[in-house]
Amino acid sequence: MNASSLMHRFSVILNAENHELRPALHGFLLFVCLFAGYFMLRPIRESMGISAGVENLQWLFTATFFVMLGAVPLFAWLSSRVPRLHFIDWVYGFFCVNLLVFAVLFQMQSDSPWMARVFYVWISVYNLFVVSVAWSLMADVFDGDQAKRLFAFIAAGASVGGLTGPALSALLIGPLGESGLMLLAAVLLGIAMALKRVLMRWREEGGAGRRGAVPTESTRRPLRGNPFSGLTAVMKSPYLLGIAGFVVLLATVTTFLYFEQARLVAEHFPNREAQVRVFGTIDLVVQAGALLSQLFITGRVAQRLGVGVLLALVPLLVCAGFIGLALAPSFGLLAALMIVRRIGEYAFVRPGREMLFAPLDAESKYKAKNVIDTVIYRAGDAISGWAKSALDMLGQGMGLVALIGALCALLWGYLGWELGKRADQCKRAPVVVPAVT
Repeated sequence: MNASSLMHRFSVILNAENHELRPALHGFLLFVCLFAGYFMLRPIRESMGISAGVENLQWLFTATFFVMLGAVPLFAWLSSRVPRLHFIDWVYGFFCVNLLVFAVLFQMQSDSPWMARVFYVWISVYNLFVVSVAWSLMADVFDGDQAKRLFAFIAAGASVGGLTGPALSALLIGPLGESGLMLLAAVLLGIAMALKRVLMRWREEGGAGRRGAVPTESTRRPLRGNPFSGLTAVMKSPYLLGIAGFVVLLATVTTFLYFEQARLVAEHFPNREAQVRVFGTIDLVVQAGALLSQLFITGRVAQRLGVGVLLALVPLLVCAGFIGLALAPSFGLLAALMIVRRIGEYAFVRPGREMLFAPLDAESKYKAKNVIDTVIYRAGDAISGWAKSALDMLGQGMGLVALIGALCALLWGYLGWELGKRADQCKRAPVVVPAVT
C-alpha cells in the first residue's frame, strides 16, 4: 500500500478530507505536547493542594480566581497589540519562562508550604490559559464544518498527552524530581509553539481563512477592543452568556466531586510521593477511556446527532450518578461517577464546547472565549468551593451535596442541549456577536 492510499484510508477513519489530514495531525500533536506537560505536573499540584490542607482548598480556588481576574485584562491588552499570528508565541513563551523559574525554586526549597500554595494557584492559571488559547487557535484555523469532523480527533491528542504525562510523572519523579519534570514541560510547550506556526500557515490555504470562506479578520493585525472588551462581549451576547452559564455549572459539578476525591485520597495515602502516583494512575485510566471515545465515537455523534447531544449526554449521566449517591452513598459509586464525568468531559463536553465558538468572529474566539474559560470558570470553582464547604458544615453528609449536584447537572444538560441546537443551526453562517470597541 503506497503512502497516498494509506493517507486516504487514514482520512476516512478520521472523517477528514485528504487536505485536512496534515493540519489535523498537527493539531493533535499540539495537544499531545500541552497535555503531556500539564499532566506530568498535575500530580505534583494535587499533592501540594493536600499538603496545604484539604480544608483550605476553597482558599486556593479563591486565590486562583483573583489571579485570573488580574491576568485576563493583561491577556486582552496583549491581544490588542500583538498580531494574532504571533500572539500565542508571546503567551506560551511567558509560561515557558515561568516553568524555568519554578524549576530553580523547587530545587532550592521544595518543602515550603507557601511554595506549594503558589505553585498550586499558578498551575491552575497556567492550565486554563494554555488550553484556552490552543482551542482559540483551533477555532480560528478550522471552520464550523471542519470543527464538527476534526475536533474530536484533535481533542484525542489531549487524551494521548493525558496518558503520557502521568506515566512520565510516575516514572521520572524519582530520577528527575519535580524540577526536572518542569524543565521537560517547558520543552514540550516550546514544541507546541512550533506546531502552532504550521497551523496558522495552513489556515490561509485550506482552513477558515482560505479564499471563498466566510470573510475573516487578518491574522497579521491585532484584535480590536480594549482590555475589557472580552467581558463586555460576553455580557451583551445571549449566546456567549449561555456558554458562560454552561461553564459555571460544569465547574460546580466538577468541584463537588474534586473535593470528595481530595478528602478520600488524603485519608488513605498520607505520603506525598504515594499521592503523586495515585493521582497519576487515576489520570491514566481516565485518559485511556477518553481516547477510545474520541477516536471512535465523538466525531460521528457530533455529525449525525448534533452538538446538542454531545453537550447534554454527560450531564444527564452525572445527574443519574448524583441521585444514586443520594440514595446509596459509597466510595465505589463516587469513583465510578468521577471517571464517567472526566471521560465524558474530555471526550464529549470539551470538543462540543469548542464547536460552539467555531462560527464566531476572531475577537470572540480569543477575548470572549478566554474570559469564559478562565475568569468565569474559576469564579464557578471559587463559588462552588465555598458552597461545598458550607454544605459540609451543615453535617448532612454526602446526601445533600449529591441532591444539589443532581440539580446542577440537570440544568447543565438542558443548557448544553439548547446551545448545541443553536450551534447546529448556524453551520457556516456566523453567530452575530455585538461589536465592542
